[in-house]
Amino acid sequence: MNILRLALLSLAATIAVLFGASLLFKADQPPSQSPAPVTSETDTQDGKISDSALRAARAQIESNIATAAPDYMRFFARLKALLPHDYDVILDGFARQSLEGADMSNVDSLLSEAVRTLRLSNGAFAAKADGPALTRIFTLQAQMMQALAAKDSKLCVDFLYGGASQAFFEFSAQNRGLVADMAVAGLEAINDGRTKQIERNPPSDNDFQLLETALKAKQVSDLEISAILDGKIPTPPIASDRMCTVGQIYLQTLAEMPEPSRFRIYGLAVELMARS
Repeated sequence: MNILRLALLSLAATIAVLFGASLLFKADQPPSQSPAPVTSETDTQDGKISDSALRAARAQIESNIATAAPDYMRFFARLKALLPHDYDVILDGFARQSLEGADMSNVDSLLSEAVRTLRLSNGAFAAKADGPALTRIFTLQAQMMQALAAKDSKLCVDFLYGGASQAFFEFSAQNRGLVADMAVAGLEAINDGRTKQIERNPPSDNDFQLLETALKAKQVSDLEISAILDGKIPTPPIASDRMCTVGQIYLQTLAEMPEPSRFRIYGLAVELMARS
């Protein structure tokens, strides 16, 4: 069995969630609130942004997030408490973009960029987190899939494969509490991994064989297993309703695997994502 192939495909249900490059949102989403322009007696000095202008722009962005998306403030407040240097880097970056003329009013895009930056700088630590921290990540993925399935099975499949559509972005913006929970879970896993530094062996052929056998025991066909693990879309494609169900079975089956196998697969999935 090709471990690398299956390991990469274990990211199918995670690529749009945990540390994803866009974390469910695009910058062209309508802004939720437009901030007032930043003013300062000396915005620049010798072509450089002044400290006072930077502080004012940053304070304005923080206020905008708190007002427009209180759920997202849970993530930003936790980031400030756990990784203050990273928080400063991210917020200063937002402030600089604002002073350079970028529209920083879209709070969904701000969360997206913050999570992306955190993934690139610290994401690999999450793979070294303990079992409960890793489990929380995948539990929330399952909850998102359930919410999407109740709304639109096609959106559920988009999520499964890390796809994106305007309808998916709109759904996500309407479910900021769950999106924030996922962002916080990733952050907590990073912090846990930085502290505990748990080293795990990569998943074995046997680990993946256990997964495939368990999926077959739940009436998932070979064609469906290939779609969920290999990302191979058959012709004609599997109906969205069924593929959404298979995705949920996949996450449930992972959650039911023996802990050593489960955490090896979880850990590798998170590690590979941090490199993407």
